[in-house]
Amino acid sequence: MVSVSGKGGVGKTTFTALTLKYLLDVASNLDILLVDADPDSNLPDVLGIDVKRTVGDVVNEVKDSKYDLPPDFDKKLYLEKQIFEILEEGRGFDLLVMGVTEREGCYCLVNSLLTTIVGMLLENYDVILMDMPAGLEHISRRTDRDVDILYILADGSKMSMQTVLRIKDLSEKLLTRFKKIFLVGNMVSSKLTAAFEKIAQSANITFAGIIPYDEIVAEYNFEGKPLLDVPINSKAYDATKSVIKRTLLPYLSV
Repeated sequence: MVSVSGKGGVGKTTFTALTLKYLLDVASNLDILLVDADPDSNLPDVLGIDVKRTVGDVVNEVKDSKYDLPPDFDKKLYLEKQIFEILEEGRGFDLLVMGVTEREGCYCLVNSLLTTIVGMLLENYDVILMDMPAGLEHISRRTDRDVDILYILADGSKMSMQTVLRIKDLSEKLLTRFKKIFLVGNMVSSKLTAAFEKIAQSANITFAGIIPYDEIVAEYNFEGKPLLDVPINSKAYDATKSVIKRTLLPYLSV
């Protein structure tokens, strides 16, 4: 299981999409589940997928009492069954979207349900790739506990670097188990490589590399084109390939 984390605006969704593109390009034999765990749900847009229902929608339906359910009905079991019906099929992968809820008190339920469902789906997929919410919320709620690889993205700003250190510190305090944690500089100049290496060393995590700002990716995002279709001459895609080849592929059967 792979999780992408970091401060808001550092490019987690783009990195997740380009990682997926590379895995599809080099390991078409893998069964991949993509999870958009961010309530803002931008991942379907950058992939060009029209999502009809989300985890939040399922929770809302039950909360709205649209179904005539007996008093002893196991709502949690029902919700779990519904998840399998809302999986979206992409080009070589499945997509599960958390979405938003409309009822007070639902957020914890959605997070808890997402954690449960991901655990249930582990045996069905070779790779589960999760695009997490910004900041520390998912760590405090342990949404991505027992993740094999955690990528923490930072854009070079002091605020994003502080978030990196806080995520690492909070994960240790909560005893969240990550087999490997990587720091990735995203949308920054290679001139910051030494600075990123220093931050990674101070946090006792591994520096994975720098991904530069890419006008091609920016154009695709602005025009709403699927990032799975970015050309091979994309600088961001090329750098992402390098990061994933060194940090993730060695753990996969490809």
